[in-house]
Parts: sequence; C-alpha cells; structure tokens
Amino acid sequence: MPLLKKPQHGFTIIEVLLALSLTALLLTLLSTGMYVVARDWNDNTERLDAKLDESLAILQIERALIAAFPHSFNSTETMLREVYFDGEDDRLRWISTVSPQRLVGLTAWSIDAVSGEGIGVRTAPAFSDDPSTRLDSVETRIILSGYDLEISYLREPNALTREWTDEWLGREQGALPLAVHILFRATGAEGSDYDLIAPIKAWRHRSIMPNALGAGLGQ
Repeated sequence: MPLLKKPQHGFTIIEVLLALSLTALLLTLLSTGMYVVARDWNDNTERLDAKLDESLAILQIERALIAAFPHSFNSTETMLREVYFDGEDDRLRWISTVSPQRLVGLTAWSIDAVSGEGIGVRTAPAFSDDPSTRLDSVETRIILSGYDLEISYLREPNALTREWTDEWLGREQGALPLAVHILFRATGAEGSDYDLIAPIKAWRHRSIMPNALGAGLGQ
C-alpha cells in the first residue's frame, strides 16, 4: 500500500503577513487613542489646577479684606491722624490682620490691574507709619493672568441710606467702607468672571471721626 501523507498544520506566508498587518494596525489605533486620552487628561488637569489657583488667590484676598484694620498714622503733609485705606475703581490699598505668610502683626496689601498681564498683588509689613513707600518697593506678583478689576465700596451717608461708590479715601473718610465689592473680569474668551463681596467688620476707627461722611458714621 502507498504511504499516506500526514496533513500539515500551519500558516502560509500570506496569512502570517496579514496577521502582522492587522496587529500593527490595532496597536497603532490603540496608541493613538491612548495619546488622545492622555492629552485630554493633561489639559483638563492643567485647567483644574489653574482654576484652583485662581480660587485660592481670590479666597486669600477676601480673607484679607474681611480682616481689614483701620490703621492710622500721622501724616507728614497734613500733620493730622489719617486712616490708611486708598481705594479707586481699579486699585486698592489697605491694612489687614491677615498675612499671606501668616506673619504676626499687621500687613499692608495692594491689588491693582497690570495692563496686559492681569491682577497684581503686593504686601509689606505695616508699622506705625504710612506703608506706601514699602509697598512701592515690593515687586508685583501676578495672581490672576488675563483679568481686570472693577471695585466699588459700600458707604452709609446716613442711618437710612447705603450706597456703592467707586472711590474711598481713608484720609478723608476717617474710616473704612462697610464692604468692598470686587469684580474680577476675565479679558480672555476661556476665563470666567469672579464676584467677591467682603464685609469689613472693623470699619470704624475708635478715635478718628470721619471728615466727609457726616454724622451717619459717627452715630
């Protein structure tokens, strides 16, 4: 009898090449998908970190405003006792019991809009004098890039009336405003506005009577 040939098991060269091609295609699709997922994850994480940093910066400013202190000093120009609080619609300087480094004592704060950059903050120790010179010598730190400022101040001209004004000069008022409203307005398309209203508890100086607000603050 003639010998029967055993059937051969295996893949032809065409099948092997086809399998390798399909495997390479699947690996390419998988790696591309993983790259897209990783890129989106990094982008979302960076956005979340940026939002968190912005929120923490605004929270710190809010705490410093709530803890504003009616610090007074002897003015070398007027030879009078003046309260340090210099506020306009796009800048503000004040004294607070809150320090960003949690230092003991009073701290002078300054926030303003830096053109083309964002919101800048400066801090300096507050002693018994006018801290403006020390604040001017400190380098501005940008805490909110791509933002602008809009500030207003709550006043009480009499016992029955309260109103917001876009300027507050402590040397004229002899006191602090009842509250400060700050709108951090995003200048870019991706940013979102932040609204802050900080009531000031220690708004009244114990010994200095207000010059411009009349008897409403003194009563």
